[in-house]
Amino acid sequence: MNEDIQFILDTAKESMDAAIKHLEKQFINIRAGKASPAMLGSVMVDYYGSQTPLSQVANVNTPDGRTITVQPWEKNMLQEIERGIMYANLGFNPMNNGDTIIINVPPLTEERRRDLAKQAKAEVEDAKISIRTARKDANDDIKKSDISEDLEKNAEADVQKLTDSYVLKADALFEVKEKEIMTV
Repeated sequence: MNEDIQFILDTAKESMDAAIKHLEKQFINIRAGKASPAMLGSVMVDYYGSQTPLSQVANVNTPDGRTITVQPWEKNMLQEIERGIMYANLGFNPMNNGDTIIINVPPLTEERRRDLAKQAKAEVEDAKISIRTARKDANDDIKKSDISEDLEKNAEADVQKLTDSYVLKADALFEVKEKEIMTV
């Protein structure tokens, strides 16, 4: 196989890897009933006039499976952190006890579990679209390269194999996540 084709395949593989990594990150944000510091990963706090991730102004812990505690490094940040959690619209009701913010993570209802599973499925579809886009780009690059028809067909077959394997990875990740969401 010539170097151009190998480069095209490597580029497609990198794009598909990025799609899977993005899917895994999105899955972290979809909660499955157990409290996790990652649930507050999207929370931004007004820290002296600039929007700052919560993790940079406080310690976020989970003392048990149903509670998240937020311990700010500066006490005067309690209200801002509370406000940031409310603005993030995560469905949590933070309680400020003067030292820390405590969030009780409610158990998921059956309906909420189904909604989360649908959300996870939508993320998988987005990942598959990214994977197919990488395939299309690779096939376009193969057609533009100056190679024989046989090499072109073989390269396109390799790209399709790669695409199929990444689609299977995305489906496998979804099965695991769906099981996690639906388990009470």
